[in-house]
Amino acid sequence: MNSALINIIRKKAVDKNPLIHCITNPISINQCANGVLAVGARPMMAEHPQEVAEITQAADALVINLANITDVRMQSMKISAQTAQKKGIPFIIDAVGVACSALRRSFVNDFLKLFKPTAIKGNYSEIYALYDDKYTSAGVDADETLKLENISKTAVKLAQKYSTMVLASGKTDIVTDGKTVVYINNGVPQLAQITGTGCLLGVLCGCYLSVDQTINSLVTACAVLGICGELSQTDKGNGSFFVNLMDNLSVLKDSQIDELLKIEVKANEEL
Repeated sequence: MNSALINIIRKKAVDKNPLIHCITNPISINQCANGVLAVGARPMMAEHPQEVAEITQAADALVINLANITDVRMQSMKISAQTAQKKGIPFIIDAVGVACSALRRSFVNDFLKLFKPTAIKGNYSEIYALYDDKYTSAGVDADETLKLENISKTAVKLAQKYSTMVLASGKTDIVTDGKTVVYINNGVPQLAQITGTGCLLGVLCGCYLSVDQTINSLVTACAVLGICGELSQTDKGNGSFFVNLMDNLSVLKDSQIDELLKIEVKANEEL
């Protein structure tokens, strides 16, 4: 995995101009839709149970996000996942809040019994909560006491258990398919000061999964968001940072990926 491969995946997404069906939340829906547009894809944010099967069937990828969960969205998520699985459309589930909500944890556990997502995404706390039913954490932010090595091993076990890929986001993003583990060390603390950047990472994963169903697509999403975060840092405040972030997502150059990419690849036996 290197910057050249990341830039190839980025170009494929632009050339394909894929339709990404996002069942997400009203807190971050605007930045998610604009993020999809910024990297060359097309967003569709439909969530009504009576139309999602039709929308998903026409999409190139599906992104399911559990934030601000409702009965309607839970129903729609299962309908869309069933459609995506039947049609061979890649889909990712972003397990937002499963570490602090029994409802969400139960939903994801049931979901994973019924469907095989292309990828499971969450922050360190959320990924650990899917592995350890007794673990809980307050709020939707990651528990800073969880260590990289421990979460890496947990992510590998989850990927092997569900025969899928896993993305654990944090200061160092962890991506694995159960065999290979990739650490992405791009990003800045200011990304955590904007609501919905985790959701934004999820839809970027959807964009790149539409053209590459390997861990390379998830690495690409992490690298793109992290590098754009680095390029967007400002002392003017969070509003200016967010504007800069959207600008950089839409004009990111191959040379900036080449220069700034910081990744490390390991076999799971090395953990």
